[in-house]
Amino acid sequence: MNKFKLNRLLNRLSVSNLMTIVVMGMGGLYVLDMLLPRVNLYGMLSLTRSGLLRGEIWRLFTFIFLPPQTSIVWILFSLYLYWLIGSALENQWGSARFTLFYLIGVIGNILSALITGYADNSYLNMSLYFAFAAVNPNFQLMIFFLFPVKIKYLAILNAIMYLISFIFGSWSMRVMILLSLANVILFLGGDIMNTFRSEMRYFRTRRNFRRAMRGK
Repeated sequence: MNKFKLNRLLNRLSVSNLMTIVVMGMGGLYVLDMLLPRVNLYGMLSLTRSGLLRGEIWRLFTFIFLPPQTSIVWILFSLYLYWLIGSALENQWGSARFTLFYLIGVIGNILSALITGYADNSYLNMSLYFAFAAVNPNFQLMIFFLFPVKIKYLAILNAIMYLISFIFGSWSMRVMILLSLANVILFLGGDIMNTFRSEMRYFRTRRNFRRAMRGK
């Protein structure tokens, strides 16, 4: 398949405003879960190997729309953040590339569930966060709507936490992290390394400058 045919295929498979659809689905399920607590929507829609083996193929898609199980304030912030970074990436990359990025993340989660028995969308959503930080490292988030922090520093902190989980976690945790973040590695491995090198040069320059000033 040549490049032209591949681009045509990707354009056909692309989903415009993908994160708007995902976030609306999450919000709707969050409300339904509050209204129907006895239905156990999370149990019915989560991605599990046992459920797939029973023929419940809807789990391949529905797990995408499961919102974090948290307070109403935090869920509003989380959904807004997902929409913000996802929409920004789609605008920068185009719908075709963003859809492919998201699809690879979904496939990674499915493979993780088949291997380990279970997977959720938390790492999938975090892959969007890492991608956005790699593309827009100096974008500022307002923590608690008061404290501006560059997103690259939050991404580095989360990456360190994931690395610790990968090193000291169970084998299923390692598989889940590796497969769920495969889209970030495939799409942005070079950008992340360049950002890391740039930050290291910045800190070395700053350290050398301070040493020179103290030596005067």
